[in-house]
Amino acid sequence: MKHLICLLVSLFACPALAESPATRPAPPPVTGIIGAMHVEVEMLEQQLGNRSTETIGGVSFVRGTLRGRKVVVAESGIGKVNAAMAAALLDERYHPSEVLFTGIAGGIADDERPGDIVIATRTAQHDFGLVTDDGFTPDLVADPKTGRKTPIFEEADPRLLALAQGAAEKLVLQEVHSGGVARKPAVRSGVVVSGDVFVASAKRKAELRRDFGADAVEMEGAAVAHVCRAMGVPCLVIRSISDSADAAADTDAAAFAKAAATNSAAIARAIVERIGAGDAAGGNAPGR
Repeated sequence: MKHLICLLVSLFACPALAESPATRPAPPPVTGIIGAMHVEVEMLEQQLGNRSTETIGGVSFVRGTLRGRKVVVAESGIGKVNAAMAAALLDERYHPSEVLFTGIAGGIADDERPGDIVIATRTAQHDFGLVTDDGFTPDLVADPKTGRKTPIFEEADPRLLALAQGAAEKLVLQEVHSGGVARKPAVRSGVVVSGDVFVASAKRKAELRRDFGADAVEMEGAAVAHVCRAMGVPCLVIRSISDSADAAADTDAAAFAKAAATNSAAIARAIVERIGAGDAAGGNAPGR
């Protein structure tokens, strides 16, 4: 009788029979994907299997499977604060193995056209720093724990960067029609800068190219990369050009946002597929 009672309550009262945390199977890895606007994440959300939605702090997180891998897609809202909040909530609630940021951007390099892809090798906040009579100097604050200055540039996770570059070589991106001509988008790796302003100025565009070596400008990516570094989560920012960050930026962004967002999301989806293939081959996916 004593043995029967112990068996019935073993999960609660018999430590020798209970499963210890060390022996419990680890939960399946999850990839987090963030975009600022609905147009940037809707294609990915629509392709999720077993889809469900959870809202935390006003941010919608859509969970499901993509190419056989568990994925959480978040629509953060525009701007660095919104993006940082979404990244922090994503990490705290879902513990992703890696985070991808996907969306549109203004092109800085002269040869960029709508639909082109910039895979960020590094990101920076172009509006965080010191303003004096001599002008603006990028200068981030010190880490409150270590006292060391936060780096101006956040470096991309090397493995995610390699996965993205490999995926881009084989991926057929959507052609973009401009001026009556259909053009196949180009893909480059380069510097993406972020700030809480929509850049529609040839003057500011030239400054970003000069001061940061920027290839694209947007409003969220560097903030997400900053949070992910602090949380110890591998991160990669992928952007597709919707405009040239000049006087016509507002009009061009509206015209090309859908095509550009589709191409950026296609890269993100291909990365997820390659991460999943790495899991199936024996755990080659990035870890925390």
